Amino acid sequence: MQWSLILSLVFAIIIAVFAILNVESVQVNYLFGTAHLPLILVILFTAFLGAAISGFIAMFRSIKANRHINELKKEMTAKEIIIATQQNEMAALQHDNEGKPDNTDEK
Repeated sequence: MQWSLILSLVFAIIIAVFAILNVESVQVNYLFGTAHLPLILVILFTAFLGAAISGFIAMFRSIKANRHINELKKEMTAKEIIIATQQNEMAALQHDNEGKPDNTDEK
């Protein structure tokens, strides 16, 4: 976790320095028109947009993984109940068979 924070900070610093070095105005073409914006804004906006998209994808994957974990926990709990029931049945059968004589014929 610390490495990802350090790498994120280094990447943010690199983007900030790159953006500061590119302050001239550029023409940006949209689907509905054009605009002249400082290149620093274009760089920072696209970097922010990329980070936001990556964050949403990571959040979606995390939610999906947590749902899967919860499903597995429910399945594990159900299987533990089955195991406990079967162990109780085995103990009851063993207890019932303790007082009975052995039916094996010795020849």
